[in-house]
Order: sequence, then C-alpha cells, then structure tokens
Amino acid sequence: MYHKINFFKFKKLIPIALIFLVANQVHAEGLTTSHPVFSQVNETITGVVQDQEGASVEGAKITVVETGETATSDALGNFSISASMGQTLSISYDGYATQLVKISSTSISVKLKAKKDATSIEEVTLVGYGSQKKSDLTGAVSQLKAENFKEGMNISVDNLMQGKIAGVRIVQSSGEPGAGVNVSIRGIGSIRSGSTPLFVVDGVPLSNDAVSAQSPNVGLGNTSAKNPLNFLNTSDIESITVLKDASAAAIYGARGSNGVVLVTTKRGKKGEPMFTYDTYLGFSSVIKKLDLLTADEYRSAGINKAYDHGGNTDWQDEIYRSAVSSNHSVSFSKSTDTGNYFASISHMDQDGIVLNSGFKRTTARLNAEESFFDNKRLKVKLNLTASDIKETGIPNGGNAGSDGQVIIHALMANPTRSVYDENGNYTNFNMNAHYNPLYLLSVYNDKTNTFRVLGNTEATLRILPGLNYKFNLGIDKTMSERNTTMYPNVTDRTPKGMYVQANLDSYNVLLEHYLTYDFNLNRHNFNVLGGFSYQKFKSTGTYFGLKDIAAQGAVAPELNPGYSGTAFVPGAGYAQENELQSYFGRVNYNFDKKYLLTASLRADGSTRFGKNNKYGYFPSVAVGWTISNENFLKDSQFVNELKLRGSWGQTGNQEVPNKITQASSSLTQAAGYYLYDNLNLINGVSINRTVNPDLKWEVVEQTNIGADFSLFKNKLYGSLEYYHKTTKDPILNIPSTPLSPTSTVWRNVDAKIINKGFEFSLGSEIIKNENFTWNFDVNGATVNNVVKDLPVSAIYSGEVSGPGLSGVTANIYRNGYEAGSFYMYNYLGVDANGKYIYEDLNGDGKIDQNDRKIFEGAIPNFTFGINSYMKYKKFDFSFSFIGQTGGYLVNNTALDLNINNLASDRNVLKNFYDSGASFTNQPQLSSLYLEKSDFLRLNNVRLGYTFDINQLKFLRSINLYVSAQNLFTITSYTGYDPLVDTNKQVGGNQSLGIDYTTYPSAKTFILGATVKF
Repeated sequence: MYHKINFFKFKKLIPIALIFLVANQVHAEGLTTSHPVFSQVNETITGVVQDQEGASVEGAKITVVETGETATSDALGNFSISASMGQTLSISYDGYATQLVKISSTSISVKLKAKKDATSIEEVTLVGYGSQKKSDLTGAVSQLKAENFKEGMNISVDNLMQGKIAGVRIVQSSGEPGAGVNVSIRGIGSIRSGSTPLFVVDGVPLSNDAVSAQSPNVGLGNTSAKNPLNFLNTSDIESITVLKDASAAAIYGARGSNGVVLVTTKRGKKGEPMFTYDTYLGFSSVIKKLDLLTADEYRSAGINKAYDHGGNTDWQDEIYRSAVSSNHSVSFSKSTDTGNYFASISHMDQDGIVLNSGFKRTTARLNAEESFFDNKRLKVKLNLTASDIKETGIPNGGNAGSDGQVIIHALMANPTRSVYDENGNYTNFNMNAHYNPLYLLSVYNDKTNTFRVLGNTEATLRILPGLNYKFNLGIDKTMSERNTTMYPNVTDRTPKGMYVQANLDSYNVLLEHYLTYDFNLNRHNFNVLGGFSYQKFKSTGTYFGLKDIAAQGAVAPELNPGYSGTAFVPGAGYAQENELQSYFGRVNYNFDKKYLLTASLRADGSTRFGKNNKYGYFPSVAVGWTISNENFLKDSQFVNELKLRGSWGQTGNQEVPNKITQASSSLTQAAGYYLYDNLNLINGVSINRTVNPDLKWEVVEQTNIGADFSLFKNKLYGSLEYYHKTTKDPILNIPSTPLSPTSTVWRNVDAKIINKGFEFSLGSEIIKNENFTWNFDVNGATVNNVVKDLPVSAIYSGEVSGPGLSGVTANIYRNGYEAGSFYMYNYLGVDANGKYIYEDLNGDGKIDQNDRKIFEGAIPNFTFGINSYMKYKKFDFSFSFIGQTGGYLVNNTALDLNINNLASDRNVLKNFYDSGASFTNQPQLSSLYLEKSDFLRLNNVRLGYTFDINQLKFLRSINLYVSAQNLFTITSYTGYDPLVDTNKQVGGNQSLGIDYTTYPSAKTFILGATVKF
C-alpha cells in the first residue's frame, strides 16, 4: 500500500497573499515619504505599450517622473498606474529609447520608437513558472525559436535540438520512424535511473514513462516502446528552452537532475489573421551500406562448396527501400485587443527505409487566450492538442540474441542464395537460427495505435498592480494498443504462430496555483514567486496471447482473437500509481540593472520513496554582475553587453520503479511445505523484496560559472560556461546484508558520479544590409565523467549478442573510471596461422576472464554544432553540421558478422576476411569490435525562395524550398551510424555505446512549400 499525499487546500495561500499585500502597502508608503507630494488628485491611469509593428511589449517599465510611482506592462502590453493629470510618464524597455509622455487623459497608448539592433541578451526567455529578459538571467539557459526549426524532417521535439544547444546530446536508439531518442544534458548522471531531462509542454510536466505499449516477445525479442514525444506536431512549436544548471532547473526539484526542456507552442500574433499551409514530400534511403562479401567474393573465399547456392543477391538491397514521406499542416492564427487564438491540423505519413515499417500521425491543436473584467484583470488561457498515431514495426528486438532480428539475418545471409525458389516462393534456408529475411518480414505483423490528448487551462488574476495569482490545471491522457502476430512458419521461432495484444492506458493530472509579485523600490527590482503543485500519474496495462493460431490468409487474430488459437496468457494485467506534491518559491532581485540575485527552494514529496524520506528539499542560489552597465563600460564601443554569472544548487532524480520501498511476497511451491498426511504440497510464502523505509532521492549538486557577452556593436555575441555536476546518493539494487530475506535490496549508496566541463556558444551577424543577411553560430561542449566511492567492486551492464556469448557484458561501472566504460579482451592481431591474439594481462600463459581490460567508454569528451543562415533578397540558405570526438562504440553488429560465419554458410564483413583471420576463430568480445565514434555530419542543408504575391490580395507569400538531411558523414566507424545507442541494459542498469543491428538512419531529400494567406 503506498502512502497517499494529502491534497493541498487553497486556504494555505491566504497567508502568502497577506504578506504580499503588506509588502505592497510598505512599498507605497516608502514612495510617499521619498518623493515630493503634489496637490493634484491622483487617478488610475491605464495604458498599453506596443512596438513599432503594433505587437504588445511585456516588461516595459512605466514611471511617474514627479513621484517615482512605477508599474510594469503585462503580456498584452497593458499597465495601470496612479498619477495626476499634467504629470509625466517615463516608459523604458531594453532595446528602445526611453519615452516621456505627458498625461492628458486616463487612457494612454504608447508606441516605442528608435529600436536599437537587438542582441541575444535582450531576448525574453522562458524559465520555470515565468519568463525573464536574458539580461536578467543568472542561470545556464538556452533558447531556440521557431526560425531554428525549418531544417529537415523531424518527427519529435527532441530532434529539433540536435546540434543547436551546447551540452545537449541527441542519440537515436534506432533509425525507425517514431523510435525512441536518448537525450542527455551535460553527461550521464545516473547508473540506473536514466538521463532523460524533464519535458514541460505549455506548463505541463510530462512523465518520462512510455505511453505506447512495448512489443511482446513472439520469438524475435522485444522492441522498445516508441518515443513519448511523437505526439507533438513540430510545426506548432514556438520555442524550446533548455534549463541546464541547477539554479535554472531547481524550481522543478525532484525531476530536474537531468535538466529541464520547456516547450512552448504557438500563439496568435498582432496583425491581420493568418492562414499558413506547410507541406513537404521527402525521399529517404539508407545512410550507407555495410561492406560485406559479394557473391563472387564469397565463392572465391575458400568456403565449403556446399555453401555456394548459385545465386547472386545483395540482401541489404532487398530489405531496404527508397521510402516516401509526406506532411501537410494547416494553421490559423489571430490576435485581438483582448486575446489571441491559434489552431492547426496536420497529417504526417512516413515510410521507413526497411520494408513494412512506417509512421502515420494526425494531430489537431487549439491554443486560445482571452481577457476579462476591468483593464484585463483576468486572463484565461487554453492549450489543447490531440494526436492519433499509427505505427508498423519490424522484428528487430534488441534482446533477441544473435539471430532474432531481421536486419542481422539480412546481413548474415549468404549472397549466393536467392530470395525466391524456382516456384516463386521464398527460399527456405533450412537452417536453425538463420532465415530468409524477406520471409521473416512476410510472416510478422506489428501494429501500434496510440491516441493522446494533452491539455491545460491557465487562469491569471491580477489582485493588485504587480501581484498576480495563477491557476493551472493540466491533463495528459493516452490510450495505446499494440497487436503483434507471428504467423505459422517454417522457422524454429514460434513455428505454430503466436498473437499477443498489449494495451496501455496512462493518465497524468496536474494542479498548480501560485502567486507572483513584481515591485520596484527605486533602483531595487523584485520578482517573488510562491506556489504549490500536485501531480498524479497512473498507468494500467492489460495483455493476452494466443498460440497455435491459424495460417496467414485466414481471419487476422487482431480482428477476431477468438477465431483460432489457444490462450497462453489468459488476461494478465498490472496497474501503477504515484503522486508528487510540491511547494516552491523563488526570488529574483535586480539592483540598478547591474547586480542580480536569484534564490529558489522546492520541497517535493513523492509516494515512490520510503516513509522516513517522503520529502526532499532542493535549494539553489545564483548571482550575476552586468559589467556593461557600469559607468566605466557604459559608453564602450567595443563591449556592448557583458555579464558574469555564478550559481550553485541541488536537484533530484525520482525516476525509479514504483513500490520499491515496500515489501513484496508471493506464494510459491519452492517455499512450500507438507502440512497434512496426504503429502500434498502446500504453497509457502516467498519474500521478493526487502522493505527500505529510508530510501530517498538521488541528489545532483551543480556549480556553474558563466559569462554572456556582445561585442563590436553586437557583431559577436555568445556565452561561456564551466560546470561541475555531482550525483550523490545514487539508488541501486545491490547485495543485501546477511540474514536479509532477499539477496538484494534497493538503497542509496555513498557513490558519486561526477560530470564537469566547458561549454561555449558563439554567434555573429556577419553581414546585415538591405539585400543580404548572414548569421553564423557555433557551439561546443566538453565533458569529463568519472565514478567514485562505489561500495561494490563493479556493476556490469550492456549484454552483447552473438553465438556463444550469452551473459557476456560490455559495460562496467567501477571507481575511477567513466560511467559505462568498456570491459573486454584487448585484441592484438592475428598470428601466422590466422588465430586471434589477445593480451595476457596477468601473464599466466592463458586467456580467460581475468585478462579482460577496461577501455574508454561511450561518452564523447567533445560535442559540437555549426549553424549558418543566409538571406539574399528573396533567397534563403541554411546549413548545419554536428559532430563529436572522444567516444567509442562496441560494434555488436560486426561481432555477429565475425570471420567464423564463413564456416557456417553465412556472410562476413569484408575487412574481417581481408585481415587473414582463420575461419575457425570463435567470436569473443574484444577490442577488435571497439571503434571510435568520432564523426562530422552535414546534418541539414536548405535552399528556399520566397515569392511575394502582390496581385492576389488573399495570398501573402509562398516559400518553396529544397532540403537534405544526413547528406554525408565523415567517420571511421564501420557500422551504419556512429550516433546510435541500442538499449542492452542488464538488471535495470544503463547500457552505453552498444550498436546491435540498429535500424539504420536515413538520408532524406525534401521538396517543400510554405504558403501564407
């Protein structure tokens, strides 16, 4: 039984509101005593602040010159201030000249003038539970906007960040459409709890749990659940903000240890209502082919003559195809004096480059905001998205062993075999654990349907000028059904057929309410936040299975499960539920736009942890110094903006299984006993899990030192960062102490995982004139990772696949080494007889497990991105490169294509044959299969032309473009793609840097158009 958290009552906000009201009164009294008193009668002056294009300006400072009374414009540009007729208002906003307006009526409209060249430091950036000008930020925060997302064909939001933000690494778990993506920010910080950041969409934190059903094992391994972020239409995204250091992420407390990604969708903008139609047509092919022996090379390799079957087949060409994809998206946006609206509908249809795989998604979105009452006192916002996703998969399970994947069957297939026999049927290889890959695809069917709705409503009430109460209610609901069928076949994998239906329903509800108070005391500027959050997660799953089903061509079991077969999983299921209750507060202080201070504290209570540690507390503090606002630099022609930052904070990680703090037991025959004289065995009680009421959060402590700058009249701008991040109290399932009822126990250990390094982001507006604009930016990050104080000698993970290699692991976690370092024999070459030579580390004259050596791991020590955008009159051109150095991969695919295959009617990589190795060498995990993952890739390139349609009043513009994705990669890695990571975890501990017949990435060419009405 889990411990339910008591629900928060609104009355607890009353003391906070009273404090703010008292502070406001003190503020007013202070102003009265420090400025001259005028005899005029004060009135409430309302107004709106807009830029030159008529867009609302949020955050403009309005000051009554004669009294010092101040106010700040809200998100719609509105303000309210107490003043008298004839007095003067001063309106200031960074990037604009200060304006003076004489008060002649109670309603004023101000349009800011003389905008200076914008710099990145002047941008408004989203932060947790609010926004700030970048000039006021003290944490490590990076933001991408919609104009950065125009490149390539991207299914999910995480792909949009690739190569754009320093320290953020995006790695495909598979190139299959819709497959999962591994996102890490500033290294790997956990052994078993994952490194995925928290994603927050329009103010709703998402669960990192799967929202689509995992495929069952019908004899070909399990394939992972799909990417949970697939439901968002990337065309609907307005901005992505990454909170990297603890100061920025601590406001999310227990879920901020791996960083936080804030996703904001589009809103209606000022101006005429607009329809936008986006469409593209894409053509994809495999990024590269592996260099295997051709049929002629195979015949001349000295093989057994019985292995020459007379054919000539390139099996990679047979399973890979030129795939076609299309996307259509229509959106409407509008803004009024009191609100704004955005609606869209889209459909994406992407074929996979492997036969029978594909992804289809239909989405609809509605964002609306409206204001009510006097001077827009109440604002109500609605965000709603719904998506319907249909996916077809292939048999390519990462845990299928050495022979359970269609891709490895294609790579191993003898090139002298034919696809079809003389009767036009698929050729039967008549081999155990090795099948015709085309036949395997024909008897396998895997379909997943996922319907997801994410919505939230926000209400913001202005209680007093500067004092606002916000209420946020969010719901995330998903229903997924996966139907997997292996029809009766001639292989030794489920030859009588099997069908399994897996269903997953997940539900996530969020309730938040908080107060914000903005006020100024002369040159002292304050922003105070205090609030409460409650979130409940629930998921349920059911599944059933049939064996001995009817042959293919009869009624499909997914349409009528009762038609044939025998139930072997009779209605199994499960349910999981957990809750999170949080209190949080933050103070931002700014003195004279020079000296900055941010302090925050979040208290999180979770049902996942022991009764003695229900709550965790996550503080942070950060300071900043805007040197460029000092008198000695204020008029500098060289330094336009310069700010130094420093921060310290703690965040948490609660991504552990539910119920692990509680006891678990079951009735089993193994623990049974004979109670009666009839000798019938009575089931006994087995203890499955030891109670640990002291289990608590993993804690990540991080220090960050940074600098933001803009130089040479804003021609060169960017940021520099140094970070030191330490994970403490990691949660592990380790051997228990003697006399414990179970052999292992979940507990916090005293180990540390340390990540430290440097990051840089540099940008330049190289050219800007009436006809030509050229922006160029680069980013890079280093990381040094090490494990310390682990209380066990080693933790192993990364189970490799290969004949005779069952139970062999490639990753090791050991003190003094990088997390997930590689552990294997050291390959030295081949001897005169073609036998493999391995290093005898202990010098005992034999090669055994004691001769394994620790090698560098998978985490690259340097990652980088290069991005450029050019516009010449109506033409636009952009490109981006990504790359990494210093990491390694275990090429488990090559291990399955070892030289021994030539002795067993299978194919082999050409370089293994060319090495002169003997066919009799048995496969061993060694550094022969350890390769550098360094690469440089032209990730995207785009060329477009915009037609201004002046003749048609209803048509504004048409942008036609061509684009290419993954155009070329420079690398020494011999596998399909150096940017991969197959999930080969053992016992829940992360595996890192293993490539096992991963579905290859694709290079894609796109023709597209954006039409605005």
